[in-house]
Amino acid sequence: MATFSKTSGVSKTGGHRFTVDVYQNAHLPEGGREVDAIVTVTATRGGTTAGTPLVPAVPHQSPSSHALPAPGPDAAVVIMVDCSGSMDYPPAKMRNARAATAAAVDTLRDGVAFAVVAGTHQAKEAYPGGGRLALADATTRQQAKEALRKLTPGGGTAIGTWLRLAGQLLETSEAPIRHGILLTDGRNEHEEPDALRASLEHCAGRFTCDARGVGTDWEVKEVTAIASALLGTADIVADPAGLAADFTRMMETAMGKEVADVALRLWTPQGAEVRFLKQVAPALETLTERRVEAGPRIGDYPTGSWGDESRDYHLGVRVPAAAVGEEMLAARVSLVLPTPDGSSPRPLAQGLVRAVWTDDLAASTSMNAQVAHYTGQAELARYIQEGLDLRRSGDLDGATAKLGRAVQLANRSGNEDTAKLLAKVVDVVDAATGTVRLKAKVTAEAQMTLETRSTKTVRVKK
Repeated sequence: MATFSKTSGVSKTGGHRFTVDVYQNAHLPEGGREVDAIVTVTATRGGTTAGTPLVPAVPHQSPSSHALPAPGPDAAVVIMVDCSGSMDYPPAKMRNARAATAAAVDTLRDGVAFAVVAGTHQAKEAYPGGGRLALADATTRQQAKEALRKLTPGGGTAIGTWLRLAGQLLETSEAPIRHGILLTDGRNEHEEPDALRASLEHCAGRFTCDARGVGTDWEVKEVTAIASALLGTADIVADPAGLAADFTRMMETAMGKEVADVALRLWTPQGAEVRFLKQVAPALETLTERRVEAGPRIGDYPTGSWGDESRDYHLGVRVPAAAVGEEMLAARVSLVLPTPDGSSPRPLAQGLVRAVWTDDLAASTSMNAQVAHYTGQAELARYIQEGLDLRRSGDLDGATAKLGRAVQLANRSGNEDTAKLLAKVVDVVDAATGTVRLKAKVTAEAQMTLETRSTKTVRVKK
């Protein structure tokens, strides 16, 4: 017997409208303590930004432009292009990287602040230079593309320096939307792992960043860690010829962001505690450790920038045990924006998570469909990662078992994209039972694509 609650808050100026929907089975057995809920947050144009009006932008009129006409606040973007020596093998890789960056520059709206960083074992400003950002218009776009033609491969790879320079450039802008796009084709070999982690910690909360690996010689865990820390996306572009289309899509998405620094705020009553908070759609991302205390029993979790989109979060709360017939508010979920003067922000939207104790066995033991679905999606991602790790270590029996279970879960949840990627790593004998055989030969592209995209989920049908 699942319950569903929905509340939403809307302010009175133009911009975005946020809603919060809560899906859960609120019923617990006598003495039960663990409450789970799926929280769906949806942002749509035509609503609010908590009183902050959005500034419409005027798109340029270049016939080759992919620029979006959608209104939005001012934005600042830095594109970080790998120019290490490996980008010359094959030479088409660097050519495609230059072309992709040019396509991304063409996608910028007029008035957006931007820069291009050339990354090797050190970071250099490729355009405009002088520690500043340029404002996008027909002239600066053309100048940036001329500067791109001068980029040549050579040197090593130290991604942390690229990120720090991007952060410094973005901090010169007062634009509320600050975004980075990072392209690499190799491992971070000229920088200690601790240095990259320190750079990510320094940049977290200052800007968001999408990361892409081109070819098959880069490290999946490095690229996905960058995207995770900076609340962006990660993906593989195995064929450099696909870079331009991918960069265009990334920049279009960045130009569609209109509300920055949204936080998901959780209030829990005395005696209750948050077990975990995870983003579960469109991709898996653990937020539990990113909590920032915002008052007594109140914590804020960063969600980054929003455009027209919807995301799902899995919230786990532990409440004090109670007797049959008791009921309590287990958590209050809000969306908030920081205020310029530092005063307490007003919620954009709000949802309630409840706990009701019952002696109805059927009610207290049934799992809400949304909770069950995303629990399965998280399990699917875990089995893929564990299976690929076992395959690399030579434990073929263990890899077969893990990847077989992943095939079964993908089939059960209707995750067709992941199922197709799994089929390039294993021969599927029976998807329903998870019976598979490891393929004797698996391309690096197939394995890296599966690993990179393993955290992408499908939405539950509500």
